[in-house]
Amino acid sequence: MNPGKPSAEALAALDRRWRTGNLVLAPHRLGFFLAMVVLVASGNWWALVQIDRVSVSVALPYTFSPTLAHAAVMTFGFIPLFFSGFLFTAGPKWLGVEPLPTRLLIVPVLMQACGWLLWLTGIHLHLLSALFGLALAWSGLTTVTWLFWRLIWRSREQDQLHARIIGVACLIGCVSLAGLLANLVVGETAVALACVMTGLWGFIVAVVVTVAHRMIPFFTSSAMPFQSAWRPFWALGLMLAAAVFECVSVWVEIDGPLHGPMAPVWMLARGAWELAAGSVLLWLARVWSLAQSLKNRLIAMLHIGFMWLGVALVLGGLSQLMSLLQGSPVFSLGSLHAVTIGCLSSLMLAMVTRVSCGHSGRALVADRLAWSFFLLLQLTALLRITAAAQSAFASWLLLPTALIWTVSLSLWGMRMGNWYGRVRADGRPG
Repeated sequence: MNPGKPSAEALAALDRRWRTGNLVLAPHRLGFFLAMVVLVASGNWWALVQIDRVSVSVALPYTFSPTLAHAAVMTFGFIPLFFSGFLFTAGPKWLGVEPLPTRLLIVPVLMQACGWLLWLTGIHLHLLSALFGLALAWSGLTTVTWLFWRLIWRSREQDQLHARIIGVACLIGCVSLAGLLANLVVGETAVALACVMTGLWGFIVAVVVTVAHRMIPFFTSSAMPFQSAWRPFWALGLMLAAAVFECVSVWVEIDGPLHGPMAPVWMLARGAWELAAGSVLLWLARVWSLAQSLKNRLIAMLHIGFMWLGVALVLGGLSQLMSLLQGSPVFSLGSLHAVTIGCLSSLMLAMVTRVSCGHSGRALVADRLAWSFFLLLQLTALLRITAAAQSAFASWLLLPTALIWTVSLSLWGMRMGNWYGRVRADGRPG
């Protein structure tokens, strides 16, 4: 008998009911569950906004731009809560330190979740309510960032590169969120949106590509023993350089596309860089065994999500070159949503499903239901990119896109949330 495995009698005696107390058994349970709450709430809210835009029967009141509200919650809302669950589960193992008690995370992650729910209601009720929610979310994010840096400072591991990059990215996220709050207070909407975009690239994308660089080769080699865990550091440098470049571009073009004699030079340089960087990342996706991974759905989800980053940069480069030729912006929202829906959302669904399966005692596989949610997400990305094209029917794609996103990820979120409140299926702790 395996001494580390509970007996059949012990497994039969487990209390398998959903209990709130089970959420604090491990950091990923608490962080992932609250992320699912914000994910479902923000998705349904955005679908309602899209219905309001095509129907006179809803007539929602707005205290500030719903586009800004959407950008902020999709950037800073649920994804940092997923980060909290993952980093305080995997981070201590990376750094060789004792994990923090989950109870230390309760207040800061609750502050973030409650803050973003207030943000979504405040846009329709009162600006002060939204600002208070934003301040609450910022306080939670800064506390989580400080707790993660405590892990780094305690570590004596020689290899701290990935953890420190993530720590710096979290600091950028805190500064960006503070900038969003400050500029909303003074009414500088354009600068507030620039702060959101800085947080997207400098915080969210930077953390995701760093985790992907460390974990995708590991997950692939674990599931496919004949594939070695190849993770060249130049690839991480390229992905981070792309993220930094996009942050710089946000502020260079804060007032819109450049004008004057330097505009063509900038657009040509940006387009060439994005095309080159995107092409290298697409090549890297192939090298990371994309074709072979299709035999394993869970690994395929990770590789396809990573591939979207290369696609997004290539689309961004083509957009710049087409805009240069036509003299006006073309397709910029297409490349943006290739990043957000195609890359970030796909990797989020894949990584969270993989971690949730492993830490709930379930098989490390993407079953038919998880795979269906993932395919619907790919459809959402394609529809949203198509809607960014300049055509007569493009605007009509926004509502079905929002509905597919909302339904698929809400069902996925409720399924995962049902796991987090129950003990592990194999009877082990965690």
